[in-house]
Amino acid sequence: MKKHILVLIFTFSSLWLSGCTSTIDIDTSSTTAYGPKVFESPSFTAITVAYAPEMQGILNRIEQDPNASIHTTTNIKGITYRLGTYHDQPILVFATGMSIANAALSMQMALDYFPVKQVVFMGIAGAVNPKWRPGDVIVPARWYYHDESVYTNEDPSAPGEYILPEYYEAFVKKQDARRVNDPHLPHYKPFQFIHPDEVLIVKEGMDEPVDTAYFSATQRLLDAAQAAMTTMPTQRVLDDRDATLFVGGNGVTGSVFLDNREYRKWTRDVFSAEVTEMESAAIGQVCTINEVDWVIIRAISDLAGGQEGLNVESKYDTEVSRIGANVLFSVLDELSKSQ
Repeated sequence: MKKHILVLIFTFSSLWLSGCTSTIDIDTSSTTAYGPKVFESPSFTAITVAYAPEMQGILNRIEQDPNASIHTTTNIKGITYRLGTYHDQPILVFATGMSIANAALSMQMALDYFPVKQVVFMGIAGAVNPKWRPGDVIVPARWYYHDESVYTNEDPSAPGEYILPEYYEAFVKKQDARRVNDPHLPHYKPFQFIHPDEVLIVKEGMDEPVDTAYFSATQRLLDAAQAAMTTMPTQRVLDDRDATLFVGGNGVTGSVFLDNREYRKWTRDVFSAEVTEMESAAIGQVCTINEVDWVIIRAISDLAGGQEGLNVESKYDTEVSRIGANVLFSVLDELSKSQ
């Protein structure tokens, strides 16, 4: 059977927020002050990204928008948090760092240190569906790990076949019956020796870890994204064309920069993926476990592995981050109408 291994990482500190000072020093010298915060009244909308070009897109938009401001900046365990307001509602702006481990760790830290009621994450992504072009913005409804998997040996007596662990062979046999009740489950098939699996999660109220195929973004926030895309100004991509904006479908996350055409096609077949990147499923997992509302906005930078020669992602990352930031703040505009 699959082994259940739980690694618990506790990060502790204390935080005191006051006034409109520009910087806060966090005193972590006394161990009696350590421990995750418990908040009765969540208030912040966390605006999060993974890396520098995405953050610059957010900060540029805040600087230009009269409804947005940052009044406090603090650093906790190497992560810079900017506290401010948008339409007079509290916002918390920070970068998680790239890839799954950084995204999960820093998101959990933020939820421990700050009263967060909802998370709106924005970043660039590679297209899996070839109809998307650089500058298009996709807000998937569900996120999967494409590299949660089993690596197997080829069967020496049957070239092209692989020897599956007993637990995984039993898992595969259950999938047709499971899919009757959940049409969003992946259509599992291997990519050579790589066999896709599901992540085990633990959440309050569970008696044991549970296999989880995907994490669903909060419907309220997906609705806000749909409304924003319907009403916001047309987004031009390098003054060349109009961006396409879309809500729905699936995204996939993995600890790899996916730049292989055949593997990209495989993720499309197995997960019906629209986009691929390196953080979103981890963000969704942490928010789901903590029962915090969340949504992911992804701006297309390239067709993953679709080019001939050098990948063009770096050509578009600044431009598409700008467009992604515009979509994000349009979503916040919609949310402000109900606050």
